[in-house]
Amino acid sequence: MLSIVVPDYNEEHTIGDIIDRLKATLQKTGLKSEIIVIDDHSRDRSAEISLNKHAKVYSLKQHMGKGFALRAGFKKAKGEIIVTIDSDGSNRPEELPILLKPIFQGEADLVIGSRFSGKVPTSGKRFNAAGVHIFNLMIKILTGASVSDSQSGYRAMKSEVLDDLRLKSGTYEIESEMLVKIARRGFRVSEVPVSFEQRTYGKSTLDPIVDGFRILMSILTSYLKG
Repeated sequence: MLSIVVPDYNEEHTIGDIIDRLKATLQKTGLKSEIIVIDDHSRDRSAEISLNKHAKVYSLKQHMGKGFALRAGFKKAKGEIIVTIDSDGSNRPEELPILLKPIFQGEADLVIGSRFSGKVPTSGKRFNAAGVHIFNLMIKILTGASVSDSQSGYRAMKSEVLDDLRLKSGTYEIESEMLVKIARRGFRVSEVPVSFEQRTYGKSTLDPIVDGFRILMSILTSYLKG
């Protein structure tokens, strides 16, 4: 079974489209699946739209952050394989089979959809490549895992990699914490190139300075404290 965990916060303009496209893609795979939307106390119609699209929706009682939402979703997921995808429309659900392929072929336990590897076209604003490069380098030095996009939220993983992981992140540092702890435990980490489209609605709540520092600290503490 495949569990798709979608953290959502005020994405009423895109969440419905993401769910529709996920369903269409999953139908083609023939896999038994569930779509889990963790609504992070949105102030718009995100939760209502998700329910109308027949996704499993769990609403948080207060706004907690992406990390907390993902952790809540992992607890609800029943699949042997768990996928995370952002709800802002930046990821393409149609590329899901690309992420799953290395797992099905027995080549990886965690697959990251990289915006920087390969020649897959992207659009929108330039990425903060310098910051991501620093995070990638730190993770490689500490764990040996060589990746080009440690901050990507588009991922597929075997559920077993999350067992006893004791994730603590509340916000955007969740991707780094997961990667460091999973790599430290000896699981195989792989990347596949994916496309990326800058959000056309709303505004990201990520603060480059505050969240950047938080990500750096998360990488260090995840390595030191496991």
